Amino acid sequence: MEIYYNLTEEDYINFNLYHIKNSETGKRALALQRFLSPLFFIIISYVYAAISDMPFLPLFITFFIMSILWIIFYPKHFYKLIARNAKKMIKEGRNDGLIGHHQLKMTEEGLVDTSLNKETKVTWSGITSFKEDEGYYYLYNSSVSAYILPKREIDHADEVKQYIQSKVMNNG
Repeated sequence: MEIYYNLTEEDYINFNLYHIKNSETGKRALALQRFLSPLFFIIISYVYAAISDMPFLPLFITFFIMSILWIIFYPKHFYKLIARNAKKMIKEGRNDGLIGHHQLKMTEEGLVDTSLNKETKVTWSGITSFKEDEGYYYLYNSSVSAYILPKREIDHADEVKQYIQSKVMNNG
């Protein structure tokens, strides 16, 4: 089975967002940053009241409101930061094998991904997991990288999904 597709910068960014939203490390980082910062805000209100002449209650209420807003809005900021960093990484160097046209051959033995000036091969046992979201299939070949297959580029997406699942489950 062969699939021809074009991988864009947006596809790569979407993979990074999917990965961070679904990895335990990403979830833990978001939770720590989301909930520890407000705790720090509350502590600041207490310390500031103790070293200044301001009463504690107005400071506490102000910092408490800031904490609530932080908890509500921080995830959106966190994911924007992930997308911005992924964009920066793409622009840092040559990405001929990542962004652009790809040909993915799926055989009984594994995958061969060919792009402009690069070819990678992996056996089915080298695919550690198969994940999907609304727009993509992800064939993870390590804990942090995957072959990204945009569903918009695949004519028979369900057929491809079944084929990949049968190979990953039989060899994983």
